[in-house]
Amino acid sequence: MTNDQLTAILAERIMGWTVSPERFMMGRRSWLPRWRFQPATRLQDALRLLECAAPQMYTIGTTENGGCWATVRIAGALGEAREPSQARAITLAIARAIGLEV
Repeated sequence: MTNDQLTAILAERIMGWTVSPERFMMGRRSWLPRWRFQPATRLQDALRLLECAAPQMYTIGTTENGGCWATVRIAGALGEAREPSQARAITLAIARAIGLEV
């Protein structure tokens, strides 16, 4: 699954947006270009996704070698990820918590 495919799925399921080829329809006649929301690469977007996911619990940290890890519990399901970037770790942990195989 590519970052673009993952972002589209999470935008629909977590953010509640409608996905179109070049933009996300956010409701109330507002939209966001797809390139402006990149949670797998931008920490600000990953944290926005985390906030909208409303997890019961989350933990984020770093490893000894400079990598990052994240654990997220959403609706009783646990998602975990270890990645080089914090944004990607958060995004993948959220995806796994909602049942996506990434």
